[in-house]
Amino acid sequence: MTPANHQDPTRAAHRGQAPVPARPQPSHAPELRTAARGLGRRRFLTVTGAAAALAFSVNLPTAGTASAAELDAARLTDDPFTLGVASGDPQPDSVLLWTRLAPAPYQADSGLPAQRVEVSWELALDARFRRVVRRGRTTAHPEFHHTVHVEVDHLAPGHVYHYRFRAGRYVSPAGRTRTAPARHGRAADLTFGLVSCQRYDQGYYTAYRHLAEDDVDFVLHLGDYLYEYAVNATGGSRAYPAGTLPAHCAHETVTLEDYRLRYALYKSDPDLRAAHAAHPFVVTWDDHETENNYAGDTPENSVPPEEFLLRRAAAYRAYWENMPLRRPQLPDGPDLRLYRRLHWGRLAQFDVLDTRQYRSNQAYGDGWQFPGPESEDPARTLTGDAQERWLINGWHRSDARWNVVPQQVTFSQRYNSTSTPSKVSMDSWDGYPASRERVLAGAQAAGVDNLMVLTGDVHVSYGFDIKRDFDDPDSRTVGTEIVTTSVTSGGNGSAKPSNWDTLMTANPHLRFFNGLRGYATVSLGRESARADFKTVSHVTTEGAPLTTAGSFVTEAGEPGLKPA
Repeated sequence: MTPANHQDPTRAAHRGQAPVPARPQPSHAPELRTAARGLGRRRFLTVTGAAAALAFSVNLPTAGTASAAELDAARLTDDPFTLGVASGDPQPDSVLLWTRLAPAPYQADSGLPAQRVEVSWELALDARFRRVVRRGRTTAHPEFHHTVHVEVDHLAPGHVYHYRFRAGRYVSPAGRTRTAPARHGRAADLTFGLVSCQRYDQGYYTAYRHLAEDDVDFVLHLGDYLYEYAVNATGGSRAYPAGTLPAHCAHETVTLEDYRLRYALYKSDPDLRAAHAAHPFVVTWDDHETENNYAGDTPENSVPPEEFLLRRAAAYRAYWENMPLRRPQLPDGPDLRLYRRLHWGRLAQFDVLDTRQYRSNQAYGDGWQFPGPESEDPARTLTGDAQERWLINGWHRSDARWNVVPQQVTFSQRYNSTSTPSKVSMDSWDGYPASRERVLAGAQAAGVDNLMVLTGDVHVSYGFDIKRDFDDPDSRTVGTEIVTTSVTSGGNGSAKPSNWDTLMTANPHLRFFNGLRGYATVSLGRESARADFKTVSHVTTEGAPLTTAGSFVTEAGEPGLKPA
């Protein structure tokens, strides 16, 4: 999403606004187009008999594709681990390890033939791999762009591990990961990082270099891992020498090949690779991993629904391939169930949401609008009915001290003027107030005392008190919302944006607002939680120092942010 009070002129045509010039016809596989024309909006990619459609819809390569020739890894002549390693979704007894073989990452085939490659892996208790506790082999399939997702189980809870991969004579960089505490254990504390919105061509990933060196247990990525927009040959604000980046970066991502190549560009960044190697990530997407401000199966621009779902299928497929996700998150055609639940002993329950795939279309043509009957329709939903029930039912069963909801768009009410009425963002929870009310009522019915919502999207840092009735400043505070700024999106930013006074006055429950880039950390304990908003002074050149711009605490049983 574009930041608050801003509309990108190149994306102005959106649901009822002026039309934009037609983009070139994307070169989706013919089999996919045939399947899309012959079936309904949702299930067209699950037809058997079309090889390309099958490649999207199956959970594993079929017997026929898996029996394709195997490439002898000893024949690799260039390092295949150019995109680094990653781990994700720590469980008490298992870790998920990721890598992708790409000797030539800027080529469509990554420099590998369409053949299987055997990859071995090791998991150790020490960084020198003298105390290896598990090792094994897996296959990098060409159908999955030679990505590897290894779920290593039967591990001890609450342990730090080191891991690496090997293909032929090449050894990957080493990564560091960890298991969660025992499910019903009384974990004493937890610190995690929050990141979002890392548009490659708007700055360097300096924040990731600092985060790689920070002492956190894991990192939550809250969306916009990549952007679909074109990147020029000089890397935009990075100002590389002319011709540094390949020509395929200079158009918007639409096809599976486009998205795969864009992930290669992003993951080529050494600071991003360092952060992945240092910490396990828990990821969820927002809009730009597919297309700006799409809503469910409704695209931003006027294209046929089957055309957009082809694009969504490609985007979701590439996302799973390139993220440290487990097997339940494998895509099924244009669908991927990304919402899921993680625990950190009895200290915290994390209900990771997807507020993009199931939402109703944005009201009043999107953007900043006055609320009215359309946006306030009780039938509108941001999460979809199934995910909403899953969230609230999970709270009823929770035994956690802190119930944490990592998600994408601003949850708390956010007026953009001091006049009455004020416009609100139709893309955030303000555009779906009935959906927000059902969630808050569900938390109240479940007896959730320590609710914490985590947010990205808006390219600024916010700290909110969540009010039971946002229009009544004296209403009960029922939780806190921590909004992390962007890693790079929006460029350098400023500590005090031009609308700082207006937003702070119009929203008395807004406790903190800063417009520089960076990340946030949250530390949970049995008695209190602490949020630190960490910023860098600039991103258009490298090497900016890290500063803590604000620190707040909230007491267990007494929600509300107080300066630390």
